[in-house]
Amino acid sequence: MAKKIVITGAAGLVGQNLIPRLKRKGLSQISGIDKHPVNTSILRKYHADIRVLEEDLAGDGPSKWDEELAGCDALVIAHAQIGGTVSAEFVRNNVEATRRLVEAALRHGVPYLVNISSSVVNSMAIDDYTETKKEQEALVAVSGIRQVILRPTLMFGWFDRKHIGWLARFMQKIPVFPVPGSGRYLRQPLFAGDFCDIITSAIEKELTGAYNITGMERIDYIDLMYAVKEATGARTRIQPIPYSLFWTLLKVNSFIDKNPAFTVKQLKALVTPDIFEVIDWPGIFGIQATPLREALHDTFRNPTYSRVELAF
Repeated sequence: MAKKIVITGAAGLVGQNLIPRLKRKGLSQISGIDKHPVNTSILRKYHADIRVLEEDLAGDGPSKWDEELAGCDALVIAHAQIGGTVSAEFVRNNVEATRRLVEAALRHGVPYLVNISSSVVNSMAIDDYTETKKEQEALVAVSGIRQVILRPTLMFGWFDRKHIGWLARFMQKIPVFPVPGSGRYLRQPLFAGDFCDIITSAIEKELTGAYNITGMERIDYIDLMYAVKEATGARTRIQPIPYSLFWTLLKVNSFIDKNPAFTVKQLKALVTPDIFEVIDWPGIFGIQATPLREALHDTFRNPTYSRVELAF
């Protein structure tokens, strides 16, 4: 019997990368829920064969998203407030929306879910994203629904509108690309394609447990930027600048752009010395890890998806 899969945050980075991979596996009975009008229209454009609902999980008044959980075999919780400067938005979109979703899942007897958390729950950083992701993971974990908890590190891939994707577009527009301080901040980036293969495997096998999913290759931030430059063909010059100057530039930008892609809080998280454990997730989930430079090439040179930009 075909599995009915419901994905929240379906028009974001994880959802947009996951849906093509689920369909390749024959898991095509999919409902995607997302509140972003531009990004849901992109999702419909590339996947006219699935149900797409443009709705807000935390919205007031009547909604149809609740009904999608009827007969759901696997719920993928992929919605998240990742960036921004307003604390209340993190609480609303990471905590309150998730509380309502879990209540609906329990009402409809959803038997299994993929709880997409984040490596930041194990981080030393303290910010709105970190604290609300901790609360979000806990909310879902205590629901009593059979689940797998996945905690990915910083991801990149098709449709990446923040983080590496935003930096890649930025470096293609400017002659000098600034790097804070020495740039020697260890990163363990995770290819969204690999992460979505993990989700697909978990759904097929209904695996349970909690797993820290970390990129297999360690690389300093500045070297990662050189690798991104190579993959995109950008001609910018990568230039380290003092941390204080970089911080000031971000602070000034926050007064101009009310929804900045990169904030002073994210800068602090960037330079926080975190090293995340690397488990044998290729063996656990039965997939093959994509080498970093190959993954970057696929991200920025894929003929179908590389030029598609999601909105903020």
